[in-house]
This record gives sequence, C-alpha cells and structure tokens, in this order.
Amino acid sequence: MCYQLNGPFTSSHEEIAFHQTNHSNASVFRFKKNQTAGVTFILWVFSEYPDLQTPLFLVFLTIYTITVLGNLGMIMVIKINPKLHTPMYFFLSHLSFVGFCYSTTVTPKLLENLVVEDRTISFTGCIMQFFFACIFVVTETFMLAAMAYDRFVAVCNPLLYTVAMSQRLCSLLVAASYSWSLVCSLTYTYFLLTLSFCRTNFINNFVCEHVAIVAVSYSDPYMSQKVILVSATFNEISSLVIILTSYAFIFITVMKMPSTGGRKKAFSTCASHLTAITIFHGTILLLYCVPNSKSSWLMVKVASVFYTVVIPMLNPLIYSLRNKDVKETVRKLVITKLLCHKI
Repeated sequence: MCYQLNGPFTSSHEEIAFHQTNHSNASVFRFKKNQTAGVTFILWVFSEYPDLQTPLFLVFLTIYTITVLGNLGMIMVIKINPKLHTPMYFFLSHLSFVGFCYSTTVTPKLLENLVVEDRTISFTGCIMQFFFACIFVVTETFMLAAMAYDRFVAVCNPLLYTVAMSQRLCSLLVAASYSWSLVCSLTYTYFLLTLSFCRTNFINNFVCEHVAIVAVSYSDPYMSQKVILVSATFNEISSLVIILTSYAFIFITVMKMPSTGGRKKAFSTCASHLTAITIFHGTILLLYCVPNSKSSWLMVKVASVFYTVVIPMLNPLIYSLRNKDVKETVRKLVITKLLCHKI
C-alpha cells in the first residue's frame, strides 16, 4: 500500500510541530529522501511480445552500432577535412554528438532489458536517464533551428555568409542550445522529484519518459504536467517558427533565381536538413498529439523508439549519403587504411 506524503498527520500536535520547528522539517526531508531511495521502476520493454525479444535485441543492437559508428565517424570526418570547417558542419558535428549521447542514454538499458528477466531500474537511474534525455532532445530541437538559420544566410545572403555566420556567432548559438536545454531539463526534473511513488512501479514504456513516469505517481502531477507542457510547446513552436521562416525566405529567394541549375543546387543544399527536420519534428508532434488512452500506448512506444533510437542513426546517414565532400573523405580514409594494412 502507498501512503501519500502530502496527506494529513495522525495528530494535531505533530502537524503543529511540522509547521513550527526546523527539526521536524529536517525529519520530513529525511523521510522523503529515504522513501525515494527505496523506489524502483520496472520497465515493460515490449513484454507483451515475448517471442520478439531476441529479434528486437538484434535489431536494436544493429541500429545502436550504426548510430555510434555513424555519429562518431561524422565528427571525425568533419574534424580531419579542412573543406568541412564551415558553420554548417560545425553545427552538424554537434548534432552528431547530441545524437550519439542521446542514443547512449537510452539504448544500452533497452538492450539489457531485452535479454534479462530483471528489468528494474532504480529511482536515481530513471531520473538521470530522463534528465539527460531531456538535455539532448531539447538541444537537438534548437540545433536544427540554428542550422535552418545557417541555410537561410547561405542561400539568401551568400556574399555576406562568412561575415554573418562568424565563428563567434556559431559558438554562441551552440552554447545557447546547450544552456537552454540544461535549464529545461533541470526544471522538468525538479517538478518530477516533487511527486511521490510506490516502492515498486511498472512503467509502460522502455524508457523513463515523463508521461510514463507521471502515470505511476500517486500524488497530483498537475504542476509537473503543466510545466513540461508549456515549456515543450514553447520549444516546439519557437524552433518551428525559426525553421519555417528561414525556409520561407529560402523558397522565395530560390524561386527568383533565373537559372534552373541554380535553383536545383540551392534546393540540394537544403534537402538533407529538411529531411532531418521533417523526421524529427514529425515524430515529436505525432507522439505528443496522440490521445492519452490505453489503446494509444503501443503507438507511443513505437514513436518513442523512433525518435530515441532510430533518428540518431538516421541523421549521419542523411547528411553523409547526400554530400560529396563527406563521401570523398570517407573513401580516402578507407583507401588509406587498406594501404596501411597491405604495407
């Protein structure tokens, strides 16, 4: 049985002492801390499909391997090729770093839970997973917006591109993305920690996501839900406004170009970024527009898998497959390695 911490005390004297003495405040704090220390969560990792556990493990292991190699490989390629030392690839290297960190925050635990019977995760582990996942997803949201602004300057003001997108501005945009994501994550986590939980909680998801954690709380989650709703809405709308405004100006500028070749080249430079934006924001909007009902949990799980596991893998593939400089650098690296082995 669960007992709410915010319920009435059994004695009026205890209630008065609680409000009037620091000693009782400290006792309540220690009680809350001790209760939290004993809380564990059990993740339902597609447990309704036991026959699929092994195939899913192999699929997710393959995806994670590609994600790690793809994102770290992209960072390395950008670092060693001087042609890629531009603002666009500066943002892309950080996007790859965020994708790697995001996937590493979620996927190893998912893989573990697919092969072991004990699918528990400690309260601290669950909250830390939520904390870091929030940092990386909010960072990616605004990193994509910064890249949209970069494409706007490159297409609409090509002669001023080097001056407008200075190293200082790029560093400020990246720092702002990380800083704001940290503020958001700390805020979400703080309000999540105000909730009370039973000692054992079954989370109907493979990841410690806000909706799933709140669903197993026995205290009123109104403030936590309201804070994350307002903040997430602000983040999504503000980033989409930057992206849509940038691409509206890009579209107008491109359509005014006299040559078909020029228009094709301009659209080609934006195609990879538009693809990444569509997949990321499309999945996020689908996930959070799903009605909160029992029948929607499977869709929530599938969408969660897509944006936490699949998207970090897709980003380096999208940008590398459509970029000649990246492919040329990879080809030279492979040739160099082969020659070294032959020697």
